[in-house]
Formats: sequence, structure tokens, C-alpha cells
Amino acid sequence: MSRDHRPLISLGPVSQLPPPTYAQAHDDEENEKDAPPKRWYNYLPLCAVVVMLLAPHPSLLIVLVNYHLKVLDAPVSFAQHLTVTYALTFLALTSLIVILARDPGPVTTDKKENSAVEAEDREDINVLQALLSTNDDDIHAPGKWCRKCWAPKPERTHHCSACGRCILKMDHHCAWLGYKCLGHRTYTSFLHFLLCITLLSMYISSVCISALYFAFTNPISIDETTPVHEMFLAFAGIIITIVVGPFFLYHMYLVWTNQTTLEHLSPFLLLRQLPELPEPPADGRKLSDPPLEHELSYRQRMLVREAHGYIRQYDMGWQKNFEQVFGWDRPFGWIWRILLGGGGKGDGRTFPRNPRADELLARLAADLVDADKVH
Repeated sequence: MSRDHRPLISLGPVSQLPPPTYAQAHDDEENEKDAPPKRWYNYLPLCAVVVMLLAPHPSLLIVLVNYHLKVLDAPVSFAQHLTVTYALTFLALTSLIVILARDPGPVTTDKKENSAVEAEDREDINVLQALLSTNDDDIHAPGKWCRKCWAPKPERTHHCSACGRCILKMDHHCAWLGYKCLGHRTYTSFLHFLLCITLLSMYISSVCISALYFAFTNPISIDETTPVHEMFLAFAGIIITIVVGPFFLYHMYLVWTNQTTLEHLSPFLLLRQLPELPEPPADGRKLSDPPLEHELSYRQRMLVREAHGYIRQYDMGWQKNFEQVFGWDRPFGWIWRILLGGGGKGDGRTFPRNPRADELLARLAADLVDADKVH
């Protein structure tokens, strides 16, 4: 009886083996998780956010009734302040519910999509190449694999160790909003939430500062407890504005330049986007392709940090950046997004690239090699 002798391990192409589906990868991940399950205390920051959002309203009602109705006898002003504050509170809560209820960015969503991804990636990469890859687990280049999720990893996708999964266009993991990641499908709601919180705190502080000034200049016209509520609300509104306002402006800068928080705070992610490096000199060190951060000299690290300030791979101009992130097509679509929030454009897997990015990355690759020649 003849036997078919086959090697146990073959280094040849194995393209006939399809990459595992996301469901299979998730099953494998159950046996070896890099993220602990959520505990009850993980939701305490979220409870604190909800309490800080709702707690000022009883004091605000006392101020509006005692000052605007009883003292000023201004029902129109009372209705205006009541409408604005509760409208902003409602919009903030709706954005928060979207962040909590919506998946931030699944790499695959259904069986049809899994099949399409498998068929596409089967032609480009096989399982053996993914196993033998020397890159880090967090691979941002398009067409790569996440070796923790065991699934395709589109561009700008990041593996979150806290959530134990990959997130499309991950911005950051937020412990304050349900211990969840903010990604392609929830980032716009996050911006809307920050905007509503900032406007609400500014509005309440301005109303209470005006009422507090009247209480100090007319101490006999109002009772003794209302100024205490006014002082508390004014102080809390100023503090929240100082804390959340700059954070919102920072994210507006990221939208203006089409960056995520991870991309802005991690300059060495550029190394993974570099083209093939030129040949090093005879006496120079040979870097990996792509280079690894620990291989770089001090001068090379400074070159990468400087290049990170002007190489923005997805910056298509501020107007197109806002249209892409906020997802509007009409000339004044931004008004609708500011009022009601909404989602971004695209599928979260592919993004238009800055036409000058490839040229700048090639120049950076040459500068890294030249810097090694000098030393």
C-alpha cells in the first residue's frame, strides 16, 4: 500500500487555505483574551458623567423660578432659558446613547461581508504570510492582518487591548463613556456630545453669573438660598467649560487635519507607511523594512518626529476633511450635523489619501538612510 509522504510544514504558498472568518477569530480569542471582561466598576465613570449632566437641573429650576418669574416677572425669559438648557441636555443625552448603543466600528458585520473580505484577501495574502509576519500586532497598513483577532485589518484600524478587538478608524478608548472605544461609527456622536456639554455649561454659567450679580447688587429683592444655587451652578459651569471646551477644540483640530488621536500622538506610526528603504551605505546599519522604533538612532527619531508635523496622509483640505468626518454632502449640511449629530461618510475601511503623502514618505525614508551615513 503506497503512502503519500507530505511534509508536516511547508513554506510554499498555501493560498488554497482561506483566512479565518471574524467569527472564527472571535472564537479563538475566547480561549486567549488580551482584555479582561468588563466589571461593574468600569461603569462608575459613566454614572458620574450622567450625574454631572443631570444634577444641576434642580438648582437651575430654583434659580429660574425665583429669579426670572418671582423677581423679574419675565415668563418669556424663563421659557427661553428653560428651552435652551433642556434642548442641549436632550441632545447631549441622545449622543451619549448613540455612543453606548452603537458599535464603534466592526471590522466585519455580516456573513456576506465576511465572504467578500475572505475572497478579496485570499488573492493578496495567505495564512502562512500572516503567521510569519515580523511586524507588530498593531498593523495599520491596508491589506494586513491582526494576529490577535485573526482577521483582516483595514487602514487606520487599531486593535484595542482594553476591548480585545479591532476598531475601524479607532480614535481612542474612553473610560468615561461606558469603557468603550470611539471609532468610525461613533466619533461624530462623540464630537456632538462634547459640543453640547460645552455649550450647556457655558449657557448655564452665563445665566447664573447674571443672576448672581443681581443678587449681590439687590440683596433685599431675593431670598437667601437662591444665590447659593447660582454660585454653585456658575462655578460648576466654568469648571466644565474649562475642562471640556479645550478638549473639544483639540478634536476640532484633529478633524481640521483629518487625524485621529492615535495618529496625532504616535509619530512612529509613520514608519509602517514608509516605502522600501534605499540601500544603506557599506558601513551603515541596515534597518528593518519597515523600520522599527527601537532600531532608530537619536537623529533618526528626531527626523520622524519632525516629519510627523507635516506628513498628514489623509489631509485633503479642511473642507473635505470636515465633510468626510461629519458626513454631509450639501453646502450647509454642517448645520444639521451640529444640531442633531450623525455619522461619518464611507465604510471606515478605505480613505482618500493626500496626494503629496507618498512623496513626503519617500523623502523621509531617504533621510533616515542619509542620517545613518553621517554617523
